[in-house]
Amino acid sequence: MMMKERFLNFLKFEKRYSPHTIHAYALEIDNFLSFIELENRTFEDVDHRFVRYYLATMKDSGKQASSINRSISSLRSFYKFLCREGLLTTSPMLLVHALKTPKKLPVVVEQEKMVALLDKGCSDPNNFEEVRDLIILELLFGTGIRLAELLAIQEKDIDIYNRKILIFGKRGKERFVPIHQTLVENMKRYLQLKYAKELPNKSNHLIVTKEGKRAYPKLVYEIVQNYLGQITSQKKRSPHVLRHTFATALLNNGADLNAIKELLGHAGLAATQVYTHNSVERLKSIYKQAHPKA
Repeated sequence: MMMKERFLNFLKFEKRYSPHTIHAYALEIDNFLSFIELENRTFEDVDHRFVRYYLATMKDSGKQASSINRSISSLRSFYKFLCREGLLTTSPMLLVHALKTPKKLPVVVEQEKMVALLDKGCSDPNNFEEVRDLIILELLFGTGIRLAELLAIQEKDIDIYNRKILIFGKRGKERFVPIHQTLVENMKRYLQLKYAKELPNKSNHLIVTKEGKRAYPKLVYEIVQNYLGQITSQKKRSPHVLRHTFATALLNNGADLNAIKELLGHAGLAATQVYTHNSVERLKSIYKQAHPKA
């Protein structure tokens, strides 16, 4: 469908969305178009009642409200684009509303346990993979960067002297994140080992595999899950948990919300404010333990 391709190109070249996000949009639109075909309807015949029927079938098949809302958001953007381009006069999504979902607090690991894990350092400071794994954990917890941002860092983006790293965020947005002295020293050690090793494929990216190739998401996931498994029994142990832990730790230690927003690379404060809920829950817990009437 030509309209779909035009929309995806719009997301890629004008909105500058990541390949992962564009793939997610494409999947939602393909599912919807397949459903239209299955119901022997044409795209032009679709109205808000048909969209609601489609969403109802998703719910009946066991889809969670968050998944249905993702589909609504994708279709709303798609139809908005078609109307903007003059390919349609009105959008059937105008009368379709998102489902209510329970608010989920960001999952974090205990700050003290994370610090203790990193303070242990490497059992073998000459082991390339072990030092690399420590750098991954230090960067995720020490800067709050996203997994994709971590994998995109190249050696030229690191300013050791000024203790900062250039990060390429969502939609090509650039920002600098500061790094602490311990991370600087560990980074120097890691780079020495990287260049001392006779790696068959030496990438300029900071995080690489044992063969020297640019690291991939699954590798980082496995490293993070393995190390967090040593300090927590919680089910969720992803790289994003360390991003949440970074933000929550800063907030608990008195950092300004706007400063946290800039460090995380959020477009607006709304996304950052979710961490205040974690902070409130912590205060409630302290109050309950410490107050004689609690």
